[in-house]
Amino acid sequence: MQRLWAETALLPSGWASNVRVDIAVSGRIEDVQVGADPCGMQVPMLLPAPVNVHSHGFQRAMAGLTEHRGPDAKDSFWTWRHLMFRFMDRLTPDHIQAITAMVQMEMLEAGYATNVEFHYVHHQPGGVPYDNIAELSERVAAAADQTGIGLCLLPVHYEFGGCDQRDLTAGQIRFGNSMTQFMDLHQATTKAIAELPADTGIGVAPHSLRAVGPSDLAQYASLFPTGPIHMHLAEQQAEVDEVKHHWGQRPVAWALDNLDIDARWCLIHCTQMTPDETRALASSGAVAGLCPITESSLGDGIFDGVSWLGHGGAMAIGSDSNIRISLCEELRQLDYSQRLRDGTRAALATSQHSTARRLFSAMLQGGAQAAARQTGRIETGYWADLMTLNTQSHHLWTLTGDKALDAWVFAGDDRLVKDVWSAGRHMVSDGRHVARSAIITAYKHTLEALKDAL
Repeated sequence: MQRLWAETALLPSGWASNVRVDIAVSGRIEDVQVGADPCGMQVPMLLPAPVNVHSHGFQRAMAGLTEHRGPDAKDSFWTWRHLMFRFMDRLTPDHIQAITAMVQMEMLEAGYATNVEFHYVHHQPGGVPYDNIAELSERVAAAADQTGIGLCLLPVHYEFGGCDQRDLTAGQIRFGNSMTQFMDLHQATTKAIAELPADTGIGVAPHSLRAVGPSDLAQYASLFPTGPIHMHLAEQQAEVDEVKHHWGQRPVAWALDNLDIDARWCLIHCTQMTPDETRALASSGAVAGLCPITESSLGDGIFDGVSWLGHGGAMAIGSDSNIRISLCEELRQLDYSQRLRDGTRAALATSQHSTARRLFSAMLQGGAQAAARQTGRIETGYWADLMTLNTQSHHLWTLTGDKALDAWVFAGDDRLVKDVWSAGRHMVSDGRHVARSAIITAYKHTLEALKDAL
Protein backbone atom coordinates (compact mmCIF):
# COMPACT_ATOMS: atom_id res chain seq x y z
CA MET A 1 0.00 0.00 0.00
CA GLN A 2 1.06 3.58 -0.73
CA ARG A 3 0.10 6.33 1.70
CA LEU A 4 -0.03 10.01 0.76
CA TRP A 5 -0.61 12.96 3.06
CA ALA A 6 -1.51 16.36 1.64
CA GLU A 7 -1.58 19.74 3.33
CA THR A 8 -4.56 20.47 1.10
CA ALA A 9 -6.51 18.32 -1.35
CA LEU A 10 -9.45 18.83 -3.69
CA LEU A 11 -12.09 16.33 -2.56
CA PRO A 12 -15.62 15.87 -3.96
CA SER A 13 -16.87 18.06 -1.09
CA GLY A 14 -14.32 20.79 -1.83
CA TRP A 15 -10.94 21.78 -0.49
CA ALA A 16 -9.82 19.98 2.67
CA SER A 17 -6.75 20.17 4.91
CA ASN A 18 -4.47 17.45 6.28
CA VAL A 19 -5.76 14.71 3.99
CA ARG A 20 -4.46 11.14 4.10
CA VAL A 21 -5.00 8.95 1.03
CA ASP A 22 -4.33 5.22 1.13
CA ILE A 23 -3.74 3.54 -2.24
CA ALA A 24 -4.23 -0.23 -2.45
CA VAL A 25 -1.98 -2.54 -4.47
CA SER A 26 -4.84 -2.75 -6.99
CA GLY A 27 -4.30 0.93 -7.83
CA ARG A 28 -7.59 2.06 -6.29
CA ILE A 29 -8.03 4.49 -3.44
CA GLU A 30 -8.69 2.43 -0.33
CA ASP A 31 -9.32 5.18 2.21
CA VAL A 32 -9.44 8.97 2.52
CA GLN A 33 -9.17 10.69 5.90
CA VAL A 34 -9.45 14.44 6.59
CA GLY A 35 -7.65 16.02 9.55
CA ALA A 36 -5.02 13.26 9.65
CA ASP A 37 -1.56 13.55 11.15
CA PRO A 38 1.35 13.77 8.70
CA CYS A 39 2.46 10.35 7.44
CA GLY A 40 3.73 8.55 4.34
CA MET A 41 4.72 10.64 1.34
CA GLN A 42 3.89 14.25 2.18
CA VAL A 43 2.80 16.67 -0.57
CA PRO A 44 1.57 20.27 -0.43
CA MET A 45 -1.43 20.11 -2.81
CA LEU A 46 -3.15 16.99 -4.15
CA LEU A 47 -5.60 16.99 -7.05
CA PRO A 48 -7.40 14.35 -9.11
CA ALA A 49 -5.47 13.84 -12.36
CA PRO A 50 -7.80 14.16 -15.37
CA VAL A 51 -8.32 12.26 -18.61
CA ASN A 52 -6.90 13.41 -21.94
CA VAL A 53 -10.03 12.61 -23.90
CA HIS A 54 -8.80 12.85 -27.51
CA SER A 55 -5.43 12.12 -29.07
CA HIS A 56 -3.96 11.08 -32.41
CA GLY A 57 -0.59 10.04 -31.04
CA PHE A 58 1.40 9.82 -34.28
CA GLN A 59 0.74 13.47 -35.14
CA ARG A 60 3.07 14.56 -32.32
CA ALA A 61 6.05 14.04 -34.65
CA MET A 62 4.55 16.61 -37.07
CA ALA A 63 4.56 19.43 -34.51
CA GLY A 64 6.15 22.55 -35.99
CA LEU A 65 6.45 21.09 -39.51
CA THR A 66 3.26 22.47 -41.08
CA GLU A 67 3.52 26.21 -40.39
CA HIS A 68 4.49 27.23 -43.92
CA ARG A 69 1.99 28.22 -46.60
CA GLY A 70 1.41 25.85 -49.47
CA PRO A 71 0.65 26.67 -53.09
CA ASP A 72 -2.99 27.51 -52.32
CA ALA A 73 -3.89 31.11 -51.70
CA LYS A 74 -5.47 30.17 -48.38
CA ASP A 75 -4.10 27.55 -46.03
CA SER A 76 -6.69 25.59 -44.06
CA PHE A 77 -7.54 22.45 -42.14
CA TRP A 78 -7.88 20.66 -45.47
CA THR A 79 -4.41 21.61 -46.73
CA TRP A 80 -2.98 20.61 -43.33
CA ARG A 81 -4.79 17.26 -43.64
CA HIS A 82 -3.07 16.62 -46.98
CA LEU A 83 0.32 17.11 -45.31
CA MET A 84 -0.70 14.81 -42.48
CA PHE A 85 -1.58 12.05 -44.95
CA ARG A 86 1.85 12.40 -46.62
CA PHE A 87 3.62 12.21 -43.28
CA MET A 88 1.59 9.26 -42.05
CA ASP A 89 2.50 7.14 -45.09
CA ARG A 90 6.13 7.10 -43.90
CA LEU A 91 5.31 5.64 -40.48
CA THR A 92 6.27 2.10 -39.51
CA PRO A 93 4.95 0.22 -36.46
CA ASP A 94 8.19 1.01 -34.62
CA HIS A 95 7.76 4.71 -35.38
CA ILE A 96 4.19 4.72 -34.11
CA GLN A 97 5.17 3.01 -30.87
CA ALA A 98 8.03 5.45 -30.19
CA ILE A 99 5.95 8.53 -31.02
CA THR A 100 3.00 7.33 -28.93
CA ALA A 101 5.27 6.69 -25.94
CA MET A 102 6.58 10.26 -26.24
CA VAL A 103 3.03 11.62 -26.35
CA GLN A 104 1.95 9.61 -23.34
CA MET A 105 5.02 10.67 -21.36
CA GLU A 106 4.28 14.33 -22.10
CA MET A 107 0.65 13.83 -21.10
CA LEU A 108 1.70 12.44 -17.74
CA GLU A 109 4.20 15.24 -17.16
CA ALA A 110 1.43 17.76 -17.95
CA GLY A 111 -0.87 16.22 -15.32
CA TYR A 112 -3.03 13.80 -17.31
CA ALA A 113 -3.38 10.27 -15.89
CA THR A 114 -5.26 8.74 -18.83
CA ASN A 115 -4.84 8.71 -22.61
CA VAL A 116 -7.98 8.16 -24.70
CA GLU A 117 -6.38 7.28 -28.01
CA PHE A 118 -8.56 7.85 -31.10
CA HIS A 119 -6.56 5.33 -33.11
CA TYR A 120 -7.23 5.32 -36.84
CA VAL A 121 -3.99 4.18 -38.54
CA HIS A 122 -4.51 0.43 -38.88
CA HIS A 123 -2.91 -0.86 -42.11
CA GLN A 124 0.30 -0.77 -44.09
CA PRO A 125 1.00 2.01 -46.61
CA GLY A 126 -1.17 1.12 -49.58
CA GLY A 127 -3.96 -0.17 -47.35
CA VAL A 128 -3.02 -3.86 -47.05
CA PRO A 129 -3.73 -5.06 -43.50
CA TYR A 130 -0.86 -6.35 -41.42
CA ASP A 131 -0.88 -10.11 -40.81
CA ASN A 132 -2.21 -9.16 -37.39
CA ILE A 133 -4.97 -6.65 -38.10
CA ALA A 134 -4.40 -5.14 -34.63
CA GLU A 135 -0.64 -4.73 -35.15
CA LEU A 136 -0.73 -0.97 -34.64
CA SER A 137 -3.20 -1.22 -31.75
CA GLU A 138 -0.64 -3.49 -30.09
CA ARG A 139 1.99 -0.79 -30.59
CA VAL A 140 -0.19 1.77 -28.81
CA ALA A 141 -0.66 -0.76 -26.01
CA ALA A 142 3.09 -1.35 -25.84
CA ALA A 143 3.68 2.38 -25.46
CA ALA A 144 1.17 2.48 -22.59
CA ASP A 145 2.94 -0.45 -20.96
CA GLN A 146 6.20 1.53 -21.06
CA THR A 147 4.78 4.86 -19.90
CA GLY A 148 2.36 3.56 -17.28
CA ILE A 149 -0.44 5.85 -18.41
CA GLY A 150 -4.03 4.71 -18.11
CA LEU A 151 -5.23 3.78 -21.58
CA CYS A 152 -8.68 3.83 -23.14
CA LEU A 153 -8.09 2.63 -26.70
CA LEU A 154 -10.61 3.57 -29.37
CA PRO A 155 -10.13 1.71 -32.66
CA VAL A 156 -11.57 3.95 -35.37
CA HIS A 157 -14.02 2.90 -38.07
CA TYR A 158 -13.26 4.79 -41.30
CA GLU A 159 -14.72 3.51 -44.56
CA PHE A 160 -15.50 6.33 -47.01
CA GLY A 161 -13.85 9.46 -48.36
CA GLY A 162 -16.98 11.58 -47.91
CA CYS A 163 -20.74 11.65 -47.43
CA ASP A 164 -21.21 10.49 -51.01
CA GLN A 165 -19.39 7.27 -50.01
CA ARG A 166 -16.58 7.83 -52.49
CA ASP A 167 -13.48 5.66 -52.27
CA LEU A 168 -10.71 6.52 -49.85
CA THR A 169 -7.78 8.50 -51.23
CA ALA A 170 -4.20 7.29 -51.11
CA GLY A 171 -3.73 9.28 -47.91
CA GLN A 172 -6.71 7.66 -46.18
CA ILE A 173 -6.25 4.06 -47.30
CA ARG A 174 -4.34 3.07 -44.14
CA PHE A 175 -7.51 3.83 -42.13
CA GLY A 176 -10.02 1.91 -44.18
CA ASN A 177 -12.29 -0.89 -42.91
CA SER A 178 -15.75 -2.08 -43.80
CA MET A 179 -18.10 -2.58 -40.86
CA THR A 180 -17.41 -6.31 -40.91
CA GLN A 181 -13.64 -5.84 -40.94
CA PHE A 182 -13.91 -3.19 -38.25
CA MET A 183 -15.68 -5.63 -35.94
CA ASP A 184 -12.78 -8.04 -36.47
CA LEU A 185 -10.36 -5.23 -35.70
CA HIS A 186 -12.23 -4.35 -32.52
CA GLN A 187 -12.15 -7.95 -31.35
CA ALA A 188 -8.42 -8.21 -32.07
CA THR A 189 -7.76 -4.91 -30.30
CA THR A 190 -9.58 -6.20 -27.23
CA LYS A 191 -7.12 -9.10 -27.17
CA ALA A 192 -4.20 -6.72 -27.74
CA ILE A 193 -4.84 -4.87 -24.48
CA ALA A 194 -5.63 -7.96 -22.41
CA GLU A 195 -2.19 -8.05 -20.78
CA LEU A 196 -2.26 -4.38 -19.71
CA PRO A 197 -3.28 -3.37 -16.17
CA ALA A 198 -6.87 -3.71 -15.01
CA ASP A 199 -7.61 0.01 -15.45
CA THR A 200 -7.18 -0.29 -19.25
CA GLY A 201 -10.36 0.27 -21.25
CA ILE A 202 -11.63 -0.01 -24.81
CA GLY A 203 -14.35 1.77 -26.74
CA VAL A 204 -15.18 2.53 -30.36
CA ALA A 205 -14.92 5.51 -32.65
CA PRO A 206 -16.86 5.91 -35.88
CA HIS A 207 -14.57 8.59 -37.27
CA SER A 208 -17.16 11.10 -38.51
CA LEU A 209 -20.33 11.47 -40.53
CA ARG A 210 -18.11 11.79 -43.61
CA ALA A 211 -16.26 8.51 -43.07
CA VAL A 212 -19.03 6.08 -42.04
CA GLY A 213 -22.33 5.49 -43.84
CA PRO A 214 -25.69 6.33 -42.21
CA SER A 215 -26.85 2.72 -41.89
CA ASP A 216 -23.65 1.64 -40.14
CA LEU A 217 -23.67 4.69 -37.89
CA ALA A 218 -27.20 3.88 -36.80
CA GLN A 219 -26.01 0.47 -35.51
CA TYR A 220 -23.46 1.79 -33.03
CA ALA A 221 -25.83 2.42 -30.15
CA SER A 222 -27.08 -1.18 -30.25
CA LEU A 223 -23.75 -2.84 -31.12
CA PHE A 224 -21.92 -1.10 -28.27
CA PRO A 225 -24.56 -0.64 -25.56
CA THR A 226 -22.08 0.34 -22.83
CA GLY A 227 -19.82 2.61 -24.91
CA PRO A 228 -17.82 4.68 -24.83
CA ILE A 229 -18.49 5.87 -28.39
CA HIS A 230 -16.45 8.83 -29.70
CA MET A 231 -16.88 10.67 -33.00
CA HIS A 232 -15.67 13.88 -34.64
CA LEU A 233 -18.66 16.16 -35.19
CA ALA A 234 -19.20 19.62 -36.69
CA GLU A 235 -15.54 20.63 -36.71
CA GLN A 236 -15.32 22.56 -39.99
CA GLN A 237 -17.78 24.61 -42.02
CA ALA A 238 -16.99 22.56 -45.15
CA GLU A 239 -18.02 19.45 -43.21
CA VAL A 240 -21.31 21.09 -42.21
CA ASP A 241 -22.00 22.00 -45.83
CA GLU A 242 -21.18 18.49 -47.09
CA VAL A 243 -23.43 16.73 -44.57
CA LYS A 244 -26.28 19.14 -45.21
CA HIS A 245 -25.94 18.71 -48.98
CA HIS A 246 -25.96 14.90 -48.92
CA TRP A 247 -28.08 14.10 -45.87
CA GLY A 248 -30.40 17.07 -45.69
CA GLN A 249 -29.45 18.29 -42.20
CA ARG A 250 -26.57 19.92 -40.40
CA PRO A 251 -24.30 17.39 -38.61
CA VAL A 252 -25.50 17.93 -35.04
CA ALA A 253 -29.16 17.90 -36.02
CA TRP A 254 -28.67 14.72 -38.06
CA ALA A 255 -26.79 12.98 -35.24
CA LEU A 256 -29.43 13.86 -32.66
CA ASP A 257 -32.22 12.58 -34.92
CA ASN A 258 -30.52 9.35 -36.00
CA LEU A 259 -27.88 8.09 -33.55
CA ASP A 260 -29.50 7.72 -30.13
CA ILE A 261 -27.02 10.22 -28.67
CA ASP A 262 -26.75 9.87 -24.89
CA ALA A 263 -24.17 9.71 -22.09
CA ARG A 264 -22.21 6.96 -23.89
CA TRP A 265 -21.14 9.40 -26.58
CA CYS A 266 -18.28 11.88 -26.67
CA LEU A 267 -18.55 14.26 -29.64
CA ILE A 268 -15.22 15.81 -30.55
CA HIS A 269 -14.84 19.53 -31.36
CA CYS A 270 -18.43 20.68 -32.10
CA THR A 271 -17.03 24.07 -33.05
CA GLN A 272 -19.65 24.64 -35.77
CA MET A 273 -22.99 24.63 -33.93
CA THR A 274 -25.95 26.97 -33.91
CA PRO A 275 -27.30 28.13 -30.52
CA ASP A 276 -30.23 25.70 -30.84
CA GLU A 277 -27.86 22.82 -31.63
CA THR A 278 -25.69 23.73 -28.64
CA ARG A 279 -28.67 23.63 -26.29
CA ALA A 280 -30.01 20.37 -27.72
CA LEU A 281 -26.69 18.53 -27.68
CA ALA A 282 -25.91 19.75 -24.16
CA SER A 283 -29.25 18.30 -23.03
CA SER A 284 -28.50 14.89 -24.57
CA GLY A 285 -26.05 13.89 -21.84
CA ALA A 286 -23.18 13.45 -24.32
CA VAL A 287 -19.73 14.86 -23.56
CA ALA A 288 -18.22 17.58 -25.73
CA GLY A 289 -14.57 16.60 -26.27
CA LEU A 290 -12.76 19.91 -26.70
CA CYS A 291 -9.22 20.37 -27.97
CA PRO A 292 -8.69 24.15 -27.79
CA ILE A 293 -5.03 24.26 -28.85
CA THR A 294 -5.58 22.08 -31.93
CA GLU A 295 -8.86 23.83 -32.75
CA SER A 296 -6.95 27.12 -32.73
CA SER A 297 -4.07 25.68 -34.77
CA LEU A 298 -6.41 24.33 -37.46
CA GLY A 299 -8.78 27.30 -37.53
CA ASP A 300 -11.76 25.13 -36.56
CA GLY A 301 -13.73 27.85 -34.80
CA ILE A 302 -14.74 28.64 -31.23
CA PHE A 303 -16.81 26.24 -29.16
CA ASP A 304 -19.57 28.05 -27.26
CA GLY A 305 -18.51 27.05 -23.77
CA VAL A 306 -20.61 29.71 -22.08
CA SER A 307 -23.86 28.40 -23.52
CA TRP A 308 -22.81 24.74 -23.25
CA LEU A 309 -22.00 24.88 -19.55
CA GLY A 310 -24.93 27.18 -18.94
CA HIS A 311 -27.24 24.45 -20.24
CA GLY A 312 -25.64 21.74 -18.12
CA GLY A 313 -23.49 20.21 -20.83
CA ALA A 314 -20.64 17.83 -19.96
CA MET A 315 -17.18 18.62 -21.33
CA ALA A 316 -13.71 17.10 -21.41
CA ILE A 317 -10.33 18.15 -22.77
CA GLY A 318 -8.02 16.47 -25.27
CA SER A 319 -4.77 17.29 -27.06
CA ASP A 320 -5.82 15.95 -30.52
CA SER A 321 -2.93 16.70 -32.91
CA ASN A 322 -0.52 16.97 -29.96
CA ILE A 323 1.13 20.05 -31.41
CA ARG A 324 1.45 21.17 -27.79
CA ILE A 325 0.59 18.91 -24.84
CA SER A 326 -0.28 21.10 -21.88
CA LEU A 327 -3.29 20.63 -19.64
CA CYS A 328 -3.20 24.15 -18.20
CA GLU A 329 -2.79 25.76 -21.64
CA GLU A 330 -5.80 23.88 -23.02
CA LEU A 331 -7.97 25.34 -20.26
CA ARG A 332 -6.45 28.79 -20.73
CA GLN A 333 -7.05 28.72 -24.48
CA LEU A 334 -10.65 27.59 -24.01
CA ASP A 335 -11.42 30.43 -21.64
CA TYR A 336 -9.54 33.10 -23.59
CA SER A 337 -11.42 32.19 -26.78
CA GLN A 338 -14.69 32.94 -24.99
CA ARG A 339 -13.37 36.30 -23.77
CA LEU A 340 -12.17 37.31 -27.21
CA ARG A 341 -15.44 36.32 -28.87
CA ASP A 342 -17.68 38.03 -26.33
CA GLY A 343 -15.51 40.97 -25.21
CA THR A 344 -15.70 39.97 -21.57
CA ARG A 345 -13.61 38.51 -18.74
CA ALA A 346 -13.88 35.39 -16.59
CA ALA A 347 -16.55 34.22 -19.02
CA LEU A 348 -16.71 30.70 -17.59
CA ALA A 349 -16.52 31.52 -13.88
CA THR A 350 -19.58 31.41 -11.62
CA SER A 351 -20.48 33.08 -8.34
CA GLN A 352 -19.45 29.84 -6.58
CA HIS A 353 -16.27 28.89 -8.46
CA SER A 354 -13.44 30.66 -10.24
CA THR A 355 -12.70 30.03 -13.91
CA ALA A 356 -10.00 27.39 -13.45
CA ARG A 357 -11.94 25.59 -10.71
CA ARG A 358 -15.07 25.37 -12.83
CA LEU A 359 -13.22 24.16 -15.92
CA PHE A 360 -11.00 21.73 -14.03
CA SER A 361 -13.98 20.22 -12.22
CA ALA A 362 -15.92 19.94 -15.47
CA MET A 363 -13.08 18.18 -17.28
CA LEU A 364 -12.62 15.75 -14.39
CA GLN A 365 -16.26 14.71 -14.51
CA GLY A 366 -16.59 14.76 -18.30
CA GLY A 367 -13.34 12.92 -18.86
CA ALA A 368 -14.34 10.14 -16.50
CA GLN A 369 -17.65 9.77 -18.34
CA ALA A 370 -16.05 9.84 -21.79
CA ALA A 371 -13.43 7.22 -20.87
CA ALA A 372 -15.89 5.07 -18.88
CA ARG A 373 -13.25 5.16 -16.15
CA GLN A 374 -13.86 5.43 -12.41
CA THR A 375 -11.69 8.50 -12.00
CA GLY A 376 -11.80 12.24 -11.38
CA ARG A 377 -12.43 12.07 -7.61
CA ILE A 378 -10.23 11.52 -4.57
CA GLU A 379 -12.67 9.05 -3.12
CA THR A 380 -12.64 5.47 -1.86
CA GLY A 381 -13.01 2.95 -4.69
CA TYR A 382 -11.82 5.27 -7.46
CA TRP A 383 -8.63 4.73 -9.40
CA ALA A 384 -5.75 6.60 -7.78
CA ASP A 385 -5.33 9.05 -10.65
CA LEU A 386 -3.63 11.87 -8.77
CA MET A 387 -1.35 14.86 -9.29
CA THR A 388 0.46 17.40 -7.14
CA LEU A 389 1.32 21.03 -7.80
CA ASN A 390 4.49 22.70 -6.57
CA THR A 391 3.22 25.34 -4.14
CA GLN A 392 6.82 26.40 -3.44
CA SER A 393 6.94 27.97 -6.91
CA HIS A 394 6.74 31.75 -7.06
CA HIS A 395 3.67 31.30 -9.28
CA LEU A 396 1.73 29.73 -6.40
CA TRP A 397 3.47 31.27 -3.38
CA THR A 398 0.94 32.14 -0.61
CA LEU A 399 -1.96 30.90 -2.77
CA THR A 400 -4.40 28.17 -1.79
CA GLY A 401 -7.57 26.58 -3.12
CA ASP A 402 -9.19 28.00 -6.22
CA LYS A 403 -6.69 30.87 -6.38
CA ALA A 404 -3.86 28.37 -6.73
CA LEU A 405 -5.71 26.62 -9.59
CA ASP A 406 -6.26 29.96 -11.32
CA ALA A 407 -2.58 30.88 -10.96
CA TRP A 408 -1.54 27.51 -12.43
CA VAL A 409 -3.87 27.84 -15.44
CA PHE A 410 -3.46 31.56 -16.17
CA ALA A 411 0.04 32.40 -14.90
CA GLY A 412 1.92 29.10 -14.67
CA ASP A 413 2.78 26.18 -16.90
CA ASP A 414 3.54 22.45 -16.88
CA ARG A 415 6.58 22.96 -14.65
CA LEU A 416 4.21 23.34 -11.70
CA VAL A 417 3.13 19.69 -12.04
CA LYS A 418 5.37 17.79 -9.65
CA ASP A 419 4.00 14.25 -9.21
CA VAL A 420 1.48 12.17 -11.15
CA TRP A 421 -0.01 8.77 -10.35
CA SER A 422 -2.07 6.73 -12.81
CA ALA A 423 -4.07 4.00 -11.07
CA GLY A 424 -1.54 4.18 -8.26
CA ARG A 425 1.49 3.98 -10.57
CA HIS A 426 3.81 6.84 -9.56
CA MET A 427 5.03 7.71 -13.06
CA VAL A 428 6.08 11.38 -12.64
CA SER A 429 8.34 12.44 -9.80
CA ASP A 430 9.67 15.97 -9.36
CA GLY A 431 8.23 16.84 -12.78
CA ARG A 432 9.97 14.09 -14.74
CA HIS A 433 8.68 10.79 -16.03
CA VAL A 434 10.54 7.82 -14.57
CA ALA A 435 11.47 6.50 -18.05
CA ARG A 436 12.06 9.89 -19.66
CA SER A 437 15.58 9.25 -21.01
CA ALA A 438 14.75 6.01 -22.80
CA ILE A 439 11.54 7.41 -24.27
CA ILE A 440 13.22 10.55 -25.61
CA THR A 441 16.11 8.58 -27.08
CA ALA A 442 13.75 6.34 -29.05
CA TYR A 443 11.74 9.37 -30.16
CA LYS A 444 14.85 11.16 -31.43
CA HIS A 445 15.83 8.12 -33.48
CA THR A 446 12.34 8.16 -35.01
CA LEU A 447 12.62 11.84 -35.90
CA GLU A 448 15.94 11.16 -37.62
CA ALA A 449 14.26 8.52 -39.77
CA LEU A 450 11.39 10.88 -40.63
CA LYS A 451 13.34 14.10 -41.11
CA ASP A 452 12.47 14.35 -44.82
CA ALA A 453 8.86 13.21 -44.50
CA LEU A 454 7.50 16.74 -44.98
